[in-house]
Amino acid sequence: MSARRWAARVFWGLLALGAFAGFLALGQWQVERRAWKLDLIQRVEERVHADPLTAPRPMDWDGVNEDRDEYRPVRLHGAYLHDRDTLVQATTRLGGGYWVMTPLRRDDGTLVLINRGYVADRDADYARPEGPVTVTGLLRVDQPGGGFLRDNDPAADRWYSRDLAAIAEARDLAPVAPYFVDVTGDPDAAPEAGPVPGLTVIEFHNNHLVYAITWYILALMVAAGALYTARQEFRPGDQGDDDHDHSGSH
Repeated sequence: MSARRWAARVFWGLLALGAFAGFLALGQWQVERRAWKLDLIQRVEERVHADPLTAPRPMDWDGVNEDRDEYRPVRLHGAYLHDRDTLVQATTRLGGGYWVMTPLRRDDGTLVLINRGYVADRDADYARPEGPVTVTGLLRVDQPGGGFLRDNDPAADRWYSRDLAAIAEARDLAPVAPYFVDVTGDPDAAPEAGPVPGLTVIEFHNNHLVYAITWYILALMVAAGALYTARQEFRPGDQGDDDHDHSGSH
């Protein structure tokens, strides 16, 4: 066998081995991600049915994180600042419309953005309760940037996600909590013009098993292809062919 042919076999063999190992590693990573996602779903399911706790105060803001706090029931008291409302585009089971994000000033002067619910139209004459209120809802984490393929445009007052820092800057709000609260409640009991609460969708995409199977199948395909090629390359008579070629060169 010529040195060039041997080097080519070694190169393609190492390439196949690397691809096989890489696909196996990706499959294992998806299996681990699936286990993490299932654990997260279970924890959230248990969390949303717990009794509401006092919403985090400033000394606890740095510790708020998605894994531990997303969809946690909370309760807080304060007064709404309706002149600082922000309407964020929304798609709900009631159709397209807007979330009404209203700052709530607590007794310590801090602000928490409250998603009071859904309205169908920007010009809707929705309810604006005055005076002290008690809000119960689900804690949600920041949604910076915008929606899918659409960036928030504060200058034009077009919002596609609950981007807390951007909304706070646009509405001159400070200090603002690093989370917002989706108001819970009976959608059927909402005022006719809204906002309609209780439309939070708790959903986690969990396609990790499909991805894992895909990566494992690719690994098997690489292994099968490499085995077939090796059998063809090293089939009986292969060395004889090389010897015949060598003797024929004299």
